Amino acid sequence: MNRTIVLVTALAAGLVVPSLTAQAATSSAAPATAAANVKPEAIPAKVAIIAFEQAVVATNEGQRSMAEVQKKYEPQKTKIDGEAAEVDSLKKQVQGLPPTTPDDERARRLRTIDEKEKALNRDAEDAQNAYQGDLQEAYGKVAQKVGAAAVKYAQENGFTLMLNVGGNQQVPNPVLWFAQPTDITQAVVNAYNTSSGITAPPPSAPAPAAHRSPTTPSGAASHPATTTH
Repeated sequence: MNRTIVLVTALAAGLVVPSLTAQAATSSAAPATAAANVKPEAIPAKVAIIAFEQAVVATNEGQRSMAEVQKKYEPQKTKIDGEAAEVDSLKKQVQGLPPTTPDDERARRLRTIDEKEKALNRDAEDAQNAYQGDLQEAYGKVAQKVGAAAVKYAQENGFTLMLNVGGNQQVPNPVLWFAQPTDITQAVVNAYNTSSGITAPPPSAPAPAAHRSPTTPSGAASHPATTTH
């Protein structure tokens, strides 16, 4: 299980946890739509720490999903291992050729090795890309559910902030969730506007209405245009 956790933690470094990120994004975007006079609350802080990526893989569903992906690619792994063994065998055969071997025979064998090695590299790269794609998809599906469960647990147990300490340095925001009343973004904007003395800019002019065809001048005939062929 530890190997699986390490693998998926490394793989998940480029992932965004949908449910938790959406929760935090919603909270962060709320000041833009909230009324300007809403006052944030200073509440006792209770911080929750979670190694989220490890938690996802440690769940029963996470372990099952990872195992299913690995099992799916076992035939391809066996095939690639066989191709690699064949290339190694051919290389040893060339190395063991006697000095009297004709140059054209040696060149033919080397061309065969080169072709098989290129095919092996293509197969390995394709399999690796497909494997990682399926692994990310499987991880993401479980992460959504675990994320919702994590937020629910934090709310029900009185936490005001949840931080991810899973070692994922590529995720730009380690804050997975926070209590909305603690967000002071709009309050700081209001305070700065007051201290700066700068008035709000006038509202943007509404977009012009769709342009209609000009009306026919009074007294002019309103015949449709004719096309000369």
